[in-house]
Amino acid sequence: QVQLVESGGGLVQPGGSLRLSCAASGSISRVYPMDWYRQAPGKQRELVATIIFGGSTNYADSVKGRFTISRDNAKNTVYLQMNSLKPEDTAVYYCKARDISANAYWGQGTQVTVSS
Repeated sequence: QVQLVESGGGLVQPGGSLRLSCAASGSISRVYPMDWYRQAPGKQRELVATIIFGGSTNYADSVKGRFTISRDNAKNTVYLQMNSLKPEDTAVYYCKARDISANAYWGQGTQVTVSS
């Protein structure tokens, strides 16, 4: 069984920074990417950033240059460093991973609120 636990969300002023963490346990497959998604009120969940085992990354255009995804394979943890936060970044952030059978798992989410 795979479990994903996100942490690090909170309230931050525009221009501020937060670092999200997602700790994975269980049979996580390193073949598949790990992802961060977000869902704002009234909107669909969207992909924010992706990282593969080798370290290659990909970002949504809306966060390029501001967010950085990283992965500690020894700890089975993925991070999302978010800088220069904007009010439109307000959302619940979720991490996603797959097991060796390619089944997808989601964490419970962590709320990020950007407001003055």
